[in-house]
Amino acid sequence: MAHPARVDVEGWGWRYAGRRLPATSEVDLRIEPGERVLLLGASGAGKSTLLAGLAGLLGGSDEGETTGRILVDGQAPEAQRGRIGLVLQDPESGIVLSKVGDDVAFGCENLGVPAAEIPARVAEAVASVGLAVPLERPTKALSGGQKQRLALAGVLAMRPGLLLLDEPTANLDPVGVAEVRAAVEQVVEGEGTTLVLIEHRTAVWADLMTRVVVLAPGGGVLADGPPARVFAEHGDALAAAGVWVPGRPVDLPELPAVGGTDAVLSTRGLSIGRERRAVVASGFEIVIPPGAGTVVTGPNGIGKSTLALTLAGLLPELAGEVVAAPSLAARGITRPSRWRSTELLTRIGTVFQEPEHQFLASTLRDELAVAPRALKRSAAEVAVIVDELLERLDLASLALANPFTLSGGQKRRLSVATVLAASPEVIVLDEPTFGQDRRGWTELVALLQREIARGRTVVAVTHDADVVRHLGQHRIEMGDAA
Repeated sequence: MAHPARVDVEGWGWRYAGRRLPATSEVDLRIEPGERVLLLGASGAGKSTLLAGLAGLLGGSDEGETTGRILVDGQAPEAQRGRIGLVLQDPESGIVLSKVGDDVAFGCENLGVPAAEIPARVAEAVASVGLAVPLERPTKALSGGQKQRLALAGVLAMRPGLLLLDEPTANLDPVGVAEVRAAVEQVVEGEGTTLVLIEHRTAVWADLMTRVVVLAPGGGVLADGPPARVFAEHGDALAAAGVWVPGRPVDLPELPAVGGTDAVLSTRGLSIGRERRAVVASGFEIVIPPGAGTVVTGPNGIGKSTLALTLAGLLPELAGEVVAAPSLAARGITRPSRWRSTELLTRIGTVFQEPEHQFLASTLRDELAVAPRALKRSAAEVAVIVDELLERLDLASLALANPFTLSGGQKRRLSVATVLAASPEVIVLDEPTFGQDRRGWTELVALLQREIARGRTVVAVTHDADVVRHLGQHRIEMGDAA
């Protein structure tokens, strides 16, 4: 059993290379061994940057500039990596090896854990996070939620003294959220591990935490103390700053349900899969109503993302077909999977589960200009489109920043904006609210509601009950078994 770590953060800040302003600055914290800290703040306040600093992963002067210092048990984090376990916001970035069991064992092997102990650690970690797949399963075959559990299992198997978690339940279904919450609780209560956790949905974790620390967007700490006191004394200010405060619902209308047989997209005997011989699910007879919001829900690994990519024309049907309404057809062809890329651009736009998968340019401004330029818009038209989207999604101050240096929430808003830049008639989004603070979530969902009011069709894969409530005019629930 590893003993819990102590953390000292003294006047610490970090500015990414090429950025004028620091990601965070003037942070002073002392975290005693065994404390459980819920780290909150608006999107872009520097939460993930601080976690990377605590893990010793920010690199040298060529990557950015640091001020102050961070100590873990009195030493720089870079010298304590065997004591520190980090699960990043993007689970893809934590996967190293091609098979589930090997990937979970990787950290233990690097730490020199005796080979005879590793299989038991792997089995225990995989079971604790509810990753019910064979250890021989290829990691590339896992869903986004399963990858999140895999990343956590790999860290738990190392038995760190300091556990750092960045949005560990963001892509999980409700059962997965409960299982991961229980796994973390077992570790911190059973071994006394020091925990620092970022999670926008605070209600899931608040009763487990001993302390809440809120980073101020301009630097420093906005609030610090026991959860009940911080939420009671600073609730209004925290909600205004974008923090999800337990018990405070969002102020957005719930759109009326729609039915009928009109369809902008429909399926006939559809079978889906990422590879030709690997059918994930079959027998789909789906109607996507025009000018309305449709949500797709279901357990992790059931094929929701695969269905979304197939509806969007980015994956071929394995059997059956996806059919677009005649008004949406290109060159008389009604199957989106047979359209050219420029035809898809204005007809069906897709926001991927991993925002980085659709970034092409080195600045936000250029990124948002890619689609309108591809559509041969004039320079003046491109500028108007880009400026409007930067303002609408609260990204104007970052117009010249590199998309890959944004926070998770900012990347998600940018990925949505890149699709809106082409004004497609149908927008397909995979976990559109992942990583959003309260303010960003509200702006994003309100934006999608406005797109629906303008006559566009929105299809969203989600585990977020509030998204279902506010966008789910039509609902597709995928079953418990593929």
